[in-house]
Parts: sequence; C-alpha cells; structure tokens
Amino acid sequence: MLFNSIDFAIFLPIVFILYWIVFPKKIRNQNILILIASYFFYGLWDWRFLFLILASTLVDFFVGIYIDRNSDNAKRKKLWLWCSVIFNLSLLGFFKYYNFFIDSFIDMFQLFGYSIKSTWTLRIILPVGISFYTFQTMSYSLDIYYKRLKPTRNFLNFATFVSFFPQLVAGPIERASNLLKQIENKRVFNYDQIVSGLKLILWGLFKKLVIADALAPIVDDIFANYASYPGSTLILGVTLFSFQVYGDFSGYTDIAIGTAKLFGVELMSNFKFPNFSRNVAEYWQRWHISLSTWFRHYIYIPLGGSRVSKLISIRNITIVFLVSGFWHGANWTFIFWGAFHAVAFIPVFLLGRNSIYKNSVVAQNTVLPSIKEFFQVLLTFGIVTFSRIFFRSESITDSFKFIKQICTNFAFEPYTHPMGYRMIDYYVLVIIFVIYEYMIRKDERNPFKFKSKIVRFIIYTLVIFLMLLFYDDGVNRSFIYFQF
Repeated sequence: MLFNSIDFAIFLPIVFILYWIVFPKKIRNQNILILIASYFFYGLWDWRFLFLILASTLVDFFVGIYIDRNSDNAKRKKLWLWCSVIFNLSLLGFFKYYNFFIDSFIDMFQLFGYSIKSTWTLRIILPVGISFYTFQTMSYSLDIYYKRLKPTRNFLNFATFVSFFPQLVAGPIERASNLLKQIENKRVFNYDQIVSGLKLILWGLFKKLVIADALAPIVDDIFANYASYPGSTLILGVTLFSFQVYGDFSGYTDIAIGTAKLFGVELMSNFKFPNFSRNVAEYWQRWHISLSTWFRHYIYIPLGGSRVSKLISIRNITIVFLVSGFWHGANWTFIFWGAFHAVAFIPVFLLGRNSIYKNSVVAQNTVLPSIKEFFQVLLTFGIVTFSRIFFRSESITDSFKFIKQICTNFAFEPYTHPMGYRMIDYYVLVIIFVIYEYMIRKDERNPFKFKSKIVRFIIYTLVIFLMLLFYDDGVNRSFIYFQF
C-alpha cells in the first residue's frame, strides 16, 4: 500500500477512527489495532513477506531477553548478540545480495578467461523495506548489549515497534529508546499534534506528487537515452534527479512523521533541508539522518570513531561510506557512490570542519546567505549531484559513459521531452520549491509556519492546486527508497 494511493486515503481514516474512538482507553487494544493494521498494510505488497518480519521480530525479542539475562557472562552475551546480527544480515544478504555475489563471482572468473554458467542465480523478489526493519531490530539488540536499554518482556509492544506502519517500509530507522518507549506509554489525543501531522502529510504529498513524480519522466528519459543527448541535457537530468530523489524520500518521511503524529507518536527527523548544506559533512548530518546516525553509533564509534589516529579514522570513515553504499543496493554503482562520498568527506574531516555547522543553518541570523555561504552551498550541491550519476545509473559502465558524454559532447541544446512537456513549467516549479524551502529552512517540522492566516490560506490553496495539476492518475509511482 502506497502513501500516495487511494487505498491509503481510505485505510488511514479508518484506523484513526478506530484508534481514538473505539479503543482510546487501553494501550493494549490500541497496540493490537496498530499491529494488525501494520501487518495488513505490509501484507498488501506480498503476504508471504510477513513471515520475514515476524521471524526478525521473534529473534530479536528473545535475543534481547537472553542478552540481558547473561549480562554478567561476556561470552554468552556476545553469542546471543551474534545470533541477532547473523540472522538479520543473513536475511538481508539472501534476499538482497545473493544474486549480486553470484554474478560478481562469475564476472571475476570471466576476467581470467573462464566461462561459468549462471545456474546458481535465483529469481528472488526483494521484500519491501527489508533494509529498514532489519536494521531497526538489530539496533534494539545492540542497545541492550551495550547497556543503553533494558529489554521489554511484552511481545505485543515489541512487535508493534518493529512493524509500526508509518515508518515500516522506508524509515526513519527508529531506536527503541524513542519509538518503543512511546508504544509502551499511554498516548493522549492532542489536537495540535493532529493538525501538525496533517500539515506534514500535505507537504510530503506535495513533494512526492508535484516535485518527485512530475520530474520522474524527464529524468527517466534523459538517463535512458543519455547517449543521444548533449552534455548540457545530461547535467539537467542529474540535477533534476537530485530534486526528484530528495522530494521522493523526504516526502515519504514527512508523510511517515505526520501519520505517526495522528496516533500520538513522534518519530525522529530524517531530513533537515540537506540541499542547503555548506560542506559534505553537513550534508550527511541533514540527509537520511536515521541511517547516518545508525552507522555512526553501531559501526563508526565501535571501530574507534575519531578517538584514534587520523589514519585509522580515515579507515573508519571509508568503511562507513562503503557499507552505506552497499546498504543502498546490490550494485557496484552504489558501492562506487559510497566510495565517492568517502573521498569527498575525508578532506573536510582532515581540515577539522566536519562538525562546525552541526548546530546552525545557512544564513542563521540573516535573510540572505553571505557570498561565501552561497558558493559553499552551490559547491556542496554540485558534489552531491555529481555523485548521483552513479546512484541513478544502471551500471558502472553507464555511469562513466554518462560522464564521458558530458565532457566530450557539451553542446548546449534546449531539452525537449518526447511527450512534449513544456519544460519552463518544471524549471519554475523547482526554483519556487527551492526558494520556499529556503524560507522554512529553520524548522523541518512546520512547513507552513507563517503568522498570517491569509498567507497560510494562499499557500494551502496553491499546494493543493499544484497537486491536482501535476497528479497523473494513470501512473501511481512507488517511492524510490522502497527498493532499498
């Protein structure tokens, strides 16, 4: 079930009414409802994959208990942790990476002149959101192992935490210290929280339908036919893809956070206007925050973080970015994308500028950025956008051919879409979107924070009008990050 579907528009109000009107007094009944709704929500993709969620839930529920019971026995404690890690990574490895390893093994032998038939490859369907919920359950076991958390003995609460439908298939990747604690405690109907949630849902749908989905056909055409277009068009294509993937993923996150608010739950922020970052380090503090902090807490810091020598720290940074790339998909393009970001991040780290913008935004106390900030933002956006050539391409070969086409055939020609789209509409749309996000850059939780009721009414009207204008009822596009 997609957030941008009619099915969800029917499903959500029904669950909301049952939650607050039929079962408002008992947490247990509300959690049973959420659990059933979450399994129904996920099962509409493929009911067979519900067994994977259930298996991951069961394993980490009991692993958490046994880690705690053996807290004084280091060997047994670590053994139980490895049960969780091996099980979840095996689950992820089989469904997501099995064919990748087999194909890579065959390709390696072919480099040395040996021909191997690919009889070992399987027709495996990738379960939606498997990278998200396996990381979420693993983080629970890891937090208990590191004594940051005590395990729950209530299976219903834990199963609800793992499968909570607003963030089940594409995050944010929540920690038990935040989401499970809220599931265990009584939620109270709060009118302001509900209104805030509805605003975020509206803004998320706008970013998905008007920005991401509207740009998708243009991006698809340019990347599919890159050999036929000049360099200027390819630059346009990858630039628009930057806005597409941001609108798509941050739009999903806004809808997820807004939907959770409707049930009295506050999820963590996952995006904080990354397009206005002043260096690559700040970008990763603002983009997919739940994943980048997951890697920081569970890989980077255990490896020594930045408390070790510069050389070891560089190694740790490289490992994190390579794993991040691999997490995104079973393709060398993602690994190369991760390596590219490591190369871009390391100079910032060596100069000691990886944390200088952690608690501020561009033009913190002014209306307009300084000339320095403007060019910093422009350079960072350019670096990130260039890396997305690898992220979007079908193969490494296509990535380098795409770049070669930019360098060797940089003739400027106005782009014309095969379907005859009037491109000026899309250029103006993106520019207005960037300006508007700049205006609200200090508060990602309140996209319509204007004192004047008239201004808010105009914005609401314009947002809804554009959603109706750009919505293509013949195409119900899935979210990009569902494939991860």
